[in-house]
Amino acid sequence: MKNVPDLEISGLSLWRVPLTSHETYYMASGKACATVDSMVVRIETKQGVSGWGEVCPIPHYLPAYANGVAPALEELAPVLIGRSPIGAEAAMAACNKHLIGHVYAKSAIDIALWDLTGKACGLPIYTLLGGLQTDELPLYHSITCIAPDDMVRIAKDAIAAGMTQIQVKLGADDDWQADVARLRLVREAVGPGPIVYGDWNCGATRMDATRVGRAVADLDIMLEQPCQTLEECAAVRAATGLPMKLDENAHDTTSLLKAYELGCMDAVALKLSKFGGITELRKARDLCLYAGARMCVEDTWGSDIATAAALHVAAATPRQGIMNVCDLSGYVAPRIDPAAPSRTGGFISPPSGPGLGVSPDPDVLGDPILDLVA
Repeated sequence: MKNVPDLEISGLSLWRVPLTSHETYYMASGKACATVDSMVVRIETKQGVSGWGEVCPIPHYLPAYANGVAPALEELAPVLIGRSPIGAEAAMAACNKHLIGHVYAKSAIDIALWDLTGKACGLPIYTLLGGLQTDELPLYHSITCIAPDDMVRIAKDAIAAGMTQIQVKLGADDDWQADVARLRLVREAVGPGPIVYGDWNCGATRMDATRVGRAVADLDIMLEQPCQTLEECAAVRAATGLPMKLDENAHDTTSLLKAYELGCMDAVALKLSKFGGITELRKARDLCLYAGARMCVEDTWGSDIATAAALHVAAATPRQGIMNVCDLSGYVAPRIDPAAPSRTGGFISPPSGPGLGVSPDPDVLGDPILDLVA
């Protein structure tokens, strides 16, 4: 490792980049993704080295919103400007002491600090997280909640392209029997072997989720986050006997421990912006490894910066702990860095350059909406 240079944060900049899904993404409870604003953060140093972060909250999905990022940066700029970015944990501890909560906004800052630390060391982030353990990371393909026959077509195309894990969105039409058809038809269409799981994004009642689960209990199916509380999810798991993946309710170590005690965390989605970035996600990852829960390491939404950050965490994780990752950048346009990793069949590899290993395209970013300098 080369000598690590002394760096001093001199400013923060913020861009708003509208990301449009390749197809409108329908979920339960009327939630949908069409065009969503991604907020891109750059932390600059006096020495000319910059770090990049990204957060992309989906409207009406979690307690996070794009317009909250700029005020959080303005509040935290005095804490960051003038200090060293090397070692994200120390800088984030100072941020957390100054501003409680708002983890989604802090996530972009934390990612940028890790990017700067990796660049200063001349190493990819996965090396700083313990080393490369999984180079080819398995992907899942998420299918918007539309007519069952159309979902079958998408599933078949994904399997033909090399995917081995399929997420079936449920509940958009509030018809539990249609959800049964979605799961049954997709499961039968892809054949034995591929993982298939149905995701309600908290949008199902305990009764309807139980009805659906029992109706497909003869199949190799996993359920994902049917209800709004961990207790309801645990009840559905007990009533159906089907394995359970958690998502929205898994947002800190306390929720992970509670889910483990309730016995409903067979798998879990670890999303950067729910936890507050790489620093906190690493803690969650280690807890899940101890608990034996398989992990989907990703973020709520985003493009190449968020995708790269999640890939670094996953790549530094023992293979048995990883269920899958998500190439968020593969679902949206434009790409923030068109040269960043893309899926190859059903797999994707982390960038190998220093830090995140991504270089945002200035033409895609446009002009910043906020510049904060000393």
